Amino acid sequence: MAHSIDSAPRDRRGFLRSLGGGFGSLAFAAMAAGQDPLASRQPHFPPKAKRVILLWMQGGPSQMDLFDCKPRLKKEGGQKVPFQVNSTKIRREDTSLLLPPVADFQQVGQVGLWMSNLMPHLAGKVDELCWLRGMVTDSPAHPAAIRLFQTGSSQFVRPSMGSWITYGLGTENRNLPAFMVISPMLYGDDGSPLHYSNGFLPAIHQGMRLGDARTPVKNSKIGYMGDSSLSVDLQRQHLDLIQARNRMDQETSGADPNVEGLIQSYELAFRMQVQAPEVFDVMKESEATRNLYGIGEDTTDNFGRKCLMARRLAEAGVRYIQVTDNGWDHHAKIDTTLRKSATGIDKPLAGLLTDLKARGLLEDTLVIWTGEFGRTPFDQSQGGDRANAGRDHNPNCWTMFMAGAGVKKGFVHGETDEYAWKAVDGKVHVHDLHATILHLLGLDHERLTYRYSGRDFRLTDVYGNVVKQILV
Repeated sequence: MAHSIDSAPRDRRGFLRSLGGGFGSLAFAAMAAGQDPLASRQPHFPPKAKRVILLWMQGGPSQMDLFDCKPRLKKEGGQKVPFQVNSTKIRREDTSLLLPPVADFQQVGQVGLWMSNLMPHLAGKVDELCWLRGMVTDSPAHPAAIRLFQTGSSQFVRPSMGSWITYGLGTENRNLPAFMVISPMLYGDDGSPLHYSNGFLPAIHQGMRLGDARTPVKNSKIGYMGDSSLSVDLQRQHLDLIQARNRMDQETSGADPNVEGLIQSYELAFRMQVQAPEVFDVMKESEATRNLYGIGEDTTDNFGRKCLMARRLAEAGVRYIQVTDNGWDHHAKIDTTLRKSATGIDKPLAGLLTDLKARGLLEDTLVIWTGEFGRTPFDQSQGGDRANAGRDHNPNCWTMFMAGAGVKKGFVHGETDEYAWKAVDGKVHVHDLHATILHLLGLDHERLTYRYSGRDFRLTDVYGNVVKQILV
């Protein structure tokens, strides 16, 4: 499936000028007919999933403290590190010692999964989840690892995964963005709009951002979707005039994909006035539903609102939704900071899974929970300062889970060594994960390409294998 940016045919280019002073929305409807870049398209083969919700825990959740039980690490906690550490990639002080899990583990669910007690609500959902314990990536640095996960490349500017998916499939709702990003990190080395960028794909595939990680989502809004001082009809006339000028410039100066993206974004902004305010208003939900997500509770309100927004967007037909929760980079005081992070997402996360299932949405929605890498089994403290103990970045393994359309329930794929230091079985590289996500959406990762700068690009570059072991 290869798309290209085509300028408007000659008979459409002159259409607006033929209207004289009467610019009407029918002109733009006619012009868009047959060339809508977000029109819903057939995948390469029958899909299991129609949409994706990515729950992005930025920073690197600690696998051995949450989901990867290691009795030997607990037993040998406080002793010297018994394995070789590549100090050029991962820091380790000479005084660093093995750091035991900061929480107790117990078997939960019918599958008897060993899981820590930090997320008791999620523990009730383990039989519905598909766990990948052998995840690996290429870099221990946040910028490179995040970029690789989000775009498939750690070194170059590439389109994000959400952009590739909307490019391949379009959207099911033309009144909302096809690709929605809730509370991304925008600042510092770990945050960048490039993480949800369209890259060289048509501009309409850029993710639309709601707020950022520094602002509570209840205070975040998408601005400039309407002008209360003007009627909708008058706004339409103003927009038609602007669009006519843009189209004339396209004809005079030659097709410019950036201008084309601007034209399309104006149209989307106008259409969003109809539905977006309703979808983003989670307070329209019943009290019971809000309670399910932990909305109104101090520790869970922010993430609960994000998760409920994600469900409402999925229900409305948005193709790709990313929800960010930052603060998972626990270099110090992990005993307390990890507990805070886990408590903040536990109830909302379980609530989202419960709600999606109750509404029949989990059958064709792929839910993904992950960070960019894992943590080390040894501490970073100086001189054995146990009170300040934390874990460094670890690209050699981490644990993530998926739920919903097309993946096995109550299933664990992959394993790590006795310290959760590195994956030893069932390794899944980020490229493999991308190939698998596209496969579940009915897209062949080797056929979803875009010609740019003289060659065909794809999300997985020249890598990637579908992880068939986790598929139903």
